[in-house]
Amino acid sequence: MTMPLDIERLADLLRRAAKAEILPRFRRLGSGDIRSKSEPTDLVTEADEAAERMIRAELQDFAPDALFIGEESVAADPDLLGKLAQAEFAVVVDPVDGTFNFASGIPAFGVMASVIWKGETVAGLIYDPMGDDWVMAEKGAGTFLRRPDGEAVRLSVAAPRPLGEMVGMASPGYFYGEERERILVNLAKVRFFANYRCAAHEYRTFAGGHVQFILYNKLMPWDHLAGTLISTEAGGYAARLDGSPYLPHHVDGGLLLATDEDSWHMLRHEIFGR
Repeated sequence: MTMPLDIERLADLLRRAAKAEILPRFRRLGSGDIRSKSEPTDLVTEADEAAERMIRAELQDFAPDALFIGEESVAADPDLLGKLAQAEFAVVVDPVDGTFNFASGIPAFGVMASVIWKGETVAGLIYDPMGDDWVMAEKGAGTFLRRPDGEAVRLSVAAPRPLGEMVGMASPGYFYGEERERILVNLAKVRFFANYRCAAHEYRTFAGGHVQFILYNKLMPWDHLAGTLISTEAGGYAARLDGSPYLPHHVDGGLLLATDEDSWHMLRHEIFGR
């Protein structure tokens, strides 16, 4: 399909923002450079804010008609998020996904962007500043690992496995009460699961064929739009926990991704009893 903006230019912008505003601050943040938002582990740093300002300003040069939705912009103006459902053209950005890791000096964080056109996600990009490469997808065109020298490797999800052999990523922290307890008990049915505290790297790991599932509950668009497109273009199956499609304006309902539809239904039944 025809993209409403230059994806290669957007990818380069994410990389330049990381080099200019994020990497110079890694393991060099002062106590005043880190602040909590909704809870002690929900952090924002000077790197998040500076990178988002740079990305937003330069997007005006080549995508002036796009609604810009950034994690830090929405933190400052929560009403901005509600505009995404009606926007014909939007760019959604997470300037530092994995801020807790970044602020802790853990080298597992990323820069993510997605392009929304007429109500659907048509492009997704995840840049890894430490590895200096992107995982990128355009709707209908597959998922690729791309490097700055132009090398591109097509990615595909792992082959399906029996439940007891599955390895996955799960973030149970945003499930609560008895449901959380039940999910944690039922996740013991898989071989093991992990949580990187960084959706960027969890989606890269899934799309690269290294795990069989990913599970989330909280659905902020900057965390999941890019990764969901990347995952489905790599051959995976994604849906909210009630089986409905995950759309750009959704912020609840949970999200489960698996290597194929049969695995998705098996996981939902075994973990949630649905």
